[in-house]
Amino acid sequence: MAIDQALSVAEQSPRKRSARTSNGSLVLLAAPAVVWYIAFTIGPLVAMFVISTFDWRSIISRPVPMGLENFGRIFADPVFAQATVNSLIQLAVILPIMIPLAFMIGYYISLSPRGHGVIKTALFTPALISLAAKSMIFLAVFSPNGLFNGTLKIIGLGEFVTAWLASPQTAYATVIFVELWAGIGFTAVLFSARLGGVPREVLEAATIDGAGHWTKMWAVAYPIVKDYFGILTMLQFTWILFSSAGTILLLTQGGPGYASTNLSFLIYDKAFVQSQIGYSQAVGVVIFVVGVLGILVIRRVFRPAV
Repeated sequence: MAIDQALSVAEQSPRKRSARTSNGSLVLLAAPAVVWYIAFTIGPLVAMFVISTFDWRSIISRPVPMGLENFGRIFADPVFAQATVNSLIQLAVILPIMIPLAFMIGYYISLSPRGHGVIKTALFTPALISLAAKSMIFLAVFSPNGLFNGTLKIIGLGEFVTAWLASPQTAYATVIFVELWAGIGFTAVLFSARLGGVPREVLEAATIDGAGHWTKMWAVAYPIVKDYFGILTMLQFTWILFSSAGTILLLTQGGPGYASTNLSFLIYDKAFVQSQIGYSQAVGVVIFVVGVLGILVIRRVFRPAV
């Protein structure tokens, strides 16, 4: 009995040493990625929270500790309130229009109609245009003497001619339109790629049962790709919330007044124009919290049924 136990221990020892060696190799291989993630993802997040507690006028000036006073300032600031409302409007308009419409276009492309390759290329083209080039295009389109106003005059709707990017009533709506134009085709192509993985037999069976395209799209295809629907909704949500400042900067610079200023642009404006770095990072903390909560809500809404 003792001999058997000794042999068993002797057999297990090399296995344990091999497992330890394997685990050590995995840790060694993963270490650079972990260090990179901590340095360039966790580090900036922590820095944002820390900087938000300082009054910091510029990079070369000495930061003055303020505790949570910056948060009191932003919640009492009417510009922050305006930017918050604008961001909510942007999300409330773009997401319900872009995601369902992109899904329907993606479904059509997934059916491989004639010329579907050309359609995909045309839809994907806006994603290939740089932000500066895209902004220049729409500055020309929506300028007072631009293409859009010229078209309105030609078709007899001259009374609707206005300076679309300079009017408080239309500037932000124009920015939202540009964001829709830029994102809907790219999202549709992503949807078409995912819908291409839906089994053809399932759609054919629905056709045999008398289902039309609308029913097959929403009652058959949508439940299958519901998780992907949620992923693309999260991607567009985070883009709108965190990364739409560039479009606003190049088209309206947040104006006229603060009519087209949203939270993303407010961070840029406070940090780089008004040199209120601590204030801008306090806004960044608010956006971060809103973003996390929004992602959790979206994940729950589009969680596949068990």
